[in-house]
Amino acid sequence: MKKTLILSTLATFGALIACNSGKNQETTQTEAPKENTDSLLMELAKATFGTLPEVAANPDNALTEDKVLLGRVLFFDTRLSKKGNISCNSCHSLDKFGVDNEPTSPGDDGVRGGRNSPTVFNAALQHMQFWDGRAKDVEEQAGGPILNPVEHNIPDSGFLIKKLSKVPMYKDLFAKAFPDDKTPITYANLTKAIGAFERTLITPSRVDKFIAGDLNALTPEEKTGFQVFMDAGCNTCHNGPAAGGMLLQKFGVYSDYWTQTKSSKVDDGRFEVTKDENDKYFFKVPTLRNVEKTFPYFHDGGITDLNEAVRIMGKVQLNKDLSNEQIASIVSFLKAFTADIPENLKHAPEGYLTN
Repeated sequence: MKKTLILSTLATFGALIACNSGKNQETTQTEAPKENTDSLLMELAKATFGTLPEVAANPDNALTEDKVLLGRVLFFDTRLSKKGNISCNSCHSLDKFGVDNEPTSPGDDGVRGGRNSPTVFNAALQHMQFWDGRAKDVEEQAGGPILNPVEHNIPDSGFLIKKLSKVPMYKDLFAKAFPDDKTPITYANLTKAIGAFERTLITPSRVDKFIAGDLNALTPEEKTGFQVFMDAGCNTCHNGPAAGGMLLQKFGVYSDYWTQTKSSKVDDGRFEVTKDENDKYFFKVPTLRNVEKTFPYFHDGGITDLNEAVRIMGKVQLNKDLSNEQIASIVSFLKAFTADIPENLKHAPEGYLTN
């Protein structure tokens, strides 16, 4: 299946080149004009990643300004942890590209979780949540850590709703966000609000400008890096608007991942959810957006260097010993996914959470 996808992609690229050269035979017989080559790369990038939406819409959770505002306030509020030590932003810091740059994150009691905290930016574009894919969307995901004893350590949903119902600010915010609900402060509405906020956390990059037709949005080195990325077969798993997050994949297709990552613990991945031997070592394919900034890498946060992460992926996923030159080229392309995070998103909305 993997080889078929790679060959199909390369065949598509070859067909595009052949088609284009047939239309431009008068230009040259030996080398396609640069603008034509760039146009073909742009079409290939668009076919691989698609067009990035402004928001990740959910028909079951309509986005409104009031709902997004509520979700943003909740995201930064430490009252969503039992002792008030952490918020959603503690592990998914919006001023650090949605991560905390820690291998694993400390919870409300200071105990660290077992897996790396993935970025919240562009998470809503993915087809599943958590490293083991146990949540279908960001709404479902938002409710998990709050009730996890190692993370936010809220005993049960009723405990939190009772707590928030005593806060005048939340009585107003929930009522505006869910005007049709007789009792708007519910745990389901809380997760909908946080999910709605996260659905706005989309980060367009220079790759998206290139896909939109700005052929100068990427440097020559980055364009070459994209070609190496495709030739190596990285696009087999890292595709779609988030450049990942579309499927679960075995980490260690050709060799045990821990032989390369030197992980202190062998994590069984999806198997821990399903108990199906066929799911051992399967993890959600992470997004490559802002990957330059979302270190450390992999489910255990064991690798801090992006070049080393690419080398390991080439070895265990593609059975390829990528050269230093190939790795550097791929990394140059991956850095083009780094986006500018709006300053207003890096902190709680002004006038809220003042006490």
